[in-house]
Amino acid sequence: MKKIGAGFIFLLVMCAALSTTAFAKQPYSSYWFPEQLLQWSPASDPDAAFNRSTVPLQDRFVADGVNAHATKAPKVMALSALNPGTSGVPSQGSSKFEANTFTYWQYVDKLVYWGGSAGEGIIVPPSADTIDAAHKNGVPIIGTVFFPPTVYGGKYEWVKQMLQQNSDGSFPAADKLIQVASHYGFDGWFINQETEGGTPADAQQMKVFLSYLESHKSNSMHIVWYDSMTNEGSISWQNALNDKNAMFLQDNKKQITDNMFLNFWWKDLKSSAEKARSLGRSPYDLYAGIDVEAKGYDTKVNWNLLFPDKDPAVTSLGIYRPDWAFNSAESMEDFFVRENKFWVGPNGNPSNTSSDQAWKGIANDVIESSPINELPFTTNFNTGSGQKYFVRGKQVRDKSWNNRSLQDILPSWRWIADSKGTPLSPVLDWSDAYYGGSSLKVSGVLNPNNATHLKLYKTDLKIEASTKLSITYKTQNKPSLKVGLAFADQPDQNIFLNVKDKTSPDWTTETLNLTPYKGKRIVALSLYFDSKNEVNNYNIQIGQLSIQNANDPIKPLPAVRDLKVTQTDFRNGIYGDARLQWKQLDQQVKQYEIYRVLPDGSEMFIGATPNHVFYVPEMRRIDKETITVLKVVAVNGRYEQGQSSSVKISWPDYPKPTAEFKTDRTLVAPGESVNFTDLSTEVTEGWSWTFESGSPAVSTSKNPVVTFAQEGVYSVTLTATNSSGQDTITKKALITVSKEAGAVKNLALGKTATADHACGEKEGAPNAVDGKVTDNSKWCAIGNLPHWLQVDLGAEHQLSAFVIKHAESGGEWSGFNTSDYTIQVSSDGTNWTDVVNVQGNSAAESTDSIALVKARYVKLLILKPTQGADTAARIYEFEVKGL
Repeated sequence: MKKIGAGFIFLLVMCAALSTTAFAKQPYSSYWFPEQLLQWSPASDPDAAFNRSTVPLQDRFVADGVNAHATKAPKVMALSALNPGTSGVPSQGSSKFEANTFTYWQYVDKLVYWGGSAGEGIIVPPSADTIDAAHKNGVPIIGTVFFPPTVYGGKYEWVKQMLQQNSDGSFPAADKLIQVASHYGFDGWFINQETEGGTPADAQQMKVFLSYLESHKSNSMHIVWYDSMTNEGSISWQNALNDKNAMFLQDNKKQITDNMFLNFWWKDLKSSAEKARSLGRSPYDLYAGIDVEAKGYDTKVNWNLLFPDKDPAVTSLGIYRPDWAFNSAESMEDFFVRENKFWVGPNGNPSNTSSDQAWKGIANDVIESSPINELPFTTNFNTGSGQKYFVRGKQVRDKSWNNRSLQDILPSWRWIADSKGTPLSPVLDWSDAYYGGSSLKVSGVLNPNNATHLKLYKTDLKIEASTKLSITYKTQNKPSLKVGLAFADQPDQNIFLNVKDKTSPDWTTETLNLTPYKGKRIVALSLYFDSKNEVNNYNIQIGQLSIQNANDPIKPLPAVRDLKVTQTDFRNGIYGDARLQWKQLDQQVKQYEIYRVLPDGSEMFIGATPNHVFYVPEMRRIDKETITVLKVVAVNGRYEQGQSSSVKISWPDYPKPTAEFKTDRTLVAPGESVNFTDLSTEVTEGWSWTFESGSPAVSTSKNPVVTFAQEGVYSVTLTATNSSGQDTITKKALITVSKEAGAVKNLALGKTATADHACGEKEGAPNAVDGKVTDNSKWCAIGNLPHWLQVDLGAEHQLSAFVIKHAESGGEWSGFNTSDYTIQVSSDGTNWTDVVNVQGNSAAESTDSIALVKARYVKLLILKPTQGADTAARIYEFEVKGL
């Protein structure tokens, strides 16, 4: 999304990290255009069950905060792109460690799942895993309805379709929005109408639409309006609540929407607050927007207009694109550092935000909230992604993963480490874990002068007679550790419970009895580290912290019933994926874990979900196995596994290979070498090459390098073999050896180029042949597929290769790289011949060498413009190599 004028435009259209060709059964999060929304139903959508959240919205509380400057009244709304795309978002996480696992929920009161584009869809519900994570933290999460500006592909007919009203007064689109939110389990919609072309009558119809939505939704659902469309129907950002947009918030005594997000360029908020009060609304129903997409915590904000010194906040705060912290980071560690500074300020301490820097962190003005108000409470400090996965200290997966459904409630305060000396350093660490993918690591120099009090959780937990606290840790040193508790009657004082001084390189759990404090309410949990002797390399991992009543009726979970495979898909005989389904247990289940039983009898963790359906990502066949066993086991709130159920998947017959190869070039001078790359299917076990007039003339290497000494035109043959059979491919007249090969150049440079569409005047076809690869020199096309780019070379030439520089070459996201394309050549511009057909490209730059062919015209046909469903083509340069 980029800003234009005073508004904001979501152009960062999102796409899949995983190809739908390779993962035919992968369920993806939903997105629609209006016509698709009107036709949608859970029964007809095969992915609907995977896109549901099963985690109810938790209650949470505010109470007093740790920052004396922060207040309770203002709220925070974050508009965040939690996934890198609108389309192609896996419903239940993926095999990538690098994911926007947002963790500062304690400072957010509403989160808008930002998405939508003219190329994919404009109605975007949150993905199921983001709903689960938000709800665990007590944060309502809402979807986006985005009508983009015309310059970015917006069509006013989409607005009209949404506003269609039946004779009985109902709005079919509004009813569908309510149905989607109810079925998927999220909490409302953010309406952003920025498509030009409206009239005063349209504005009135929009008000009626919003009023219908507001009056027919459940009480727990939130409808938010963005300051863009005015009462005249035009798009004019007011940066305030005034007479031009007030009717979209309140109409006399009738509430139209719950909140309004004010555009970013406000210079006075008091008039908006006064206008809200005159309408009978709270000024905190208004969210004054700040745009941090480009600069994050380096964004200049006139904070005093919103949070004046010694006076109450004027309105609430709206933050547009705090996902900057993830998008700008170089690593996950860097992401967590940036996010910490963004939310709690440069000191990295929410209780001390005093700084000479302009950005003091959101914690400077907003009190943290907490959902930890009932037992049991257990955290494994799991961020929702990892490079491995552990179950009770045992590593059960050695591959990366992310799934925000599995994210724990993370520390309320990151970080308050009080010490009279240099405090120990706490971090969330992915190198080791007790349960999940991460743990709390505390390290540094520990000595008698720097005892460290690490405050972690804001709570409201009543201690019963049977309440116990357990802590699981691992250290090469003595733990030198106490657990701190603060109680409601004396919140500024702590009592500390000793953890036995036992050195343990393995995970050790110690249980502490809280019976002496029966009837008290715990308002804070902390850890205290001290030592009588200096420890230079003190290092401890905290794997789990848990408080629960020992006599709570949590029984071991039985095996799930009716476990079955509802779909399977096999690729090339050695890759397979599956969809699983089972009957949910009546008992309290934290999550269901899915394992693959390997041929040697060991088990590998595949994933987990609180849902009763699961997609098993593409598995590679092991040692020509014929059967793969999958197991599902339920886990309770104490992270105790129940009994397992299993189901079998039968593999097809082991296939013979399909032979294929490519070359780095096909036109060479005498004595030059050609690199051959095998592209045969993975089941290939042996290769037999024959090179006409080549040296060597034959080879059994997988990727041979061959020299051709004499001028001429030569053929190449490859036979791929395995135990099931063989396949042979011959490419005749493939290699041309000529003394003229040194004259090969880019024949398309500066030539006449035309195309089917352009995204704008400055993104036309000539940009693809200007020799420049910069942000402002590309051909971009939107509209119906296929897109095409045609180049007139001016005369016939001998062509040998094509180079395409896709979106990533110009600095854009790799998900925008062209996936499927065809290249055609012609001598007359009328009759065309295919010379290149590519499916599944993901590279930033692709080179396709061909047997020498004579042509004047070249056409690039783009069949699948991105890695996902976005239909916009982005080509920074198209080179035609030849003589």
